Amino acid sequence: MGKSRRKQGDVCACGSGNNRAACCGPYLDGGASAPTAEALMRSRYTAFVEGREGYLRATWAAETRPESLRLDPDQRWLGLDIRATEAGGAEDAEGWVEFVARSRVQGQGVRLHERSRFRREAGRWVYVDGVFPGV
Repeated sequence: MGKSRRKQGDVCACGSGNNRAACCGPYLDGGASAPTAEALMRSRYTAFVEGREGYLRATWAAETRPESLRLDPDQRWLGLDIRATEAGGAEDAEGWVEFVARSRVQGQGVRLHERSRFRREAGRWVYVDGVFPGV
């Protein structure tokens, strides 16, 4: 998958089971903003799968956004599992999404377990930061 872009009819990488056009596609392609923290989390995962650094930076809170972001072209994303959500709904100002994202880098399995914090800014959700449960 890497940097290759998926076609609109493809199943979305976020694991929702929906096709990309009915799921994360409109957010990634600039046609809409994610309505919830979970929707933004899913679209950010899909951005990692597709190598969309610009989208990741654009959906990252200014105070925690890195100056540059360089994705590993050899990293292959294998799946996303949303474990829990807290707040982060269409009317909330803040929310949290706990997830596990799996990938493979140079033949090694990688498991990222994070509880991410999101905030609504000017009507749009942004990723703020995260903690690693159990670490």
